[in-house]
Amino acid sequence: MSESEDRVQAVRERYGRIAEGMVSGCCGGSSAGGTESAVPCGVGYDARDLAQVPAEANLGLGCGAPIGFLALQPGETVLDLGSGPGLDVFLAARQVGPSGRVIGVDMTPAMLQRARANAAQIGLSHVEFREGRLEALPVDGDTIDAVTSNCVINLVPDKRAVFAEVARVLRPGGRMVISDILLNGRLPAAVEKDLLAYVGCVSGAMRREEYFALVGAAGLEGVEVLRDVDYLAGLIDSAPDEVRALEARTGVERAEVLGRVRSVTFRASKPIR
Repeated sequence: MSESEDRVQAVRERYGRIAEGMVSGCCGGSSAGGTESAVPCGVGYDARDLAQVPAEANLGLGCGAPIGFLALQPGETVLDLGSGPGLDVFLAARQVGPSGRVIGVDMTPAMLQRARANAAQIGLSHVEFREGRLEALPVDGDTIDAVTSNCVINLVPDKRAVFAEVARVLRPGGRMVISDILLNGRLPAAVEKDLLAYVGCVSGAMRREEYFALVGAAGLEGVEVLRDVDYLAGLIDSAPDEVRALEARTGVERAEVLGRVRSVTFRASKPIR
């Protein structure tokens, strides 16, 4: 197995354990057996919105709140990349209404099982969860009005393939709003090599300029940054034990990385031509 596939497997196993309540999420939210108090890192979800979805759909896994920037309309078809237990799928479903459709794609069977159970609990018939990799989406081309993802693409080794797939499935004129972890400058080598940091959303991140170059290379245009905050500063507050463990494993002090790891929400679109 290649190094990239080893990392994919590590991510799948970690998020399977999160779905089963065995460990907490990368952003310090509660485990699957936790309470409704979990809030994704990135802050930005409205408490009233969160109150409309099952508590079991909110495991505190995100790094932003991209749905609020998508300006969804009734009847639209939405795709959520790395949909986890379904939080953003359910928020989008309420906005597009029963005449619309929301598809979640995730590679972790335990997450899919949890998401489907959540959908059944609230009786949403216009949502669907499919098993698949983001580098090869189980979605037909030119069928999606809006794509979203929350703190997931940074975990995929082949980000170029992910954005190529987004461009393929979007209808001409379709848009995406993504929240993800980007880097301003390089991380210390010890952190970059730390696999637990990878599945914990940090070292899998790419430098900002390289990341957005891949977005453009896929044929997506009009990149606009909507939100940009220091991810690690929030993580220190929400998951101090994980930060201390990372420092102990790598010998890297937090002062060496503060400001470099960013939670960024941005939009782009597929041109009409």
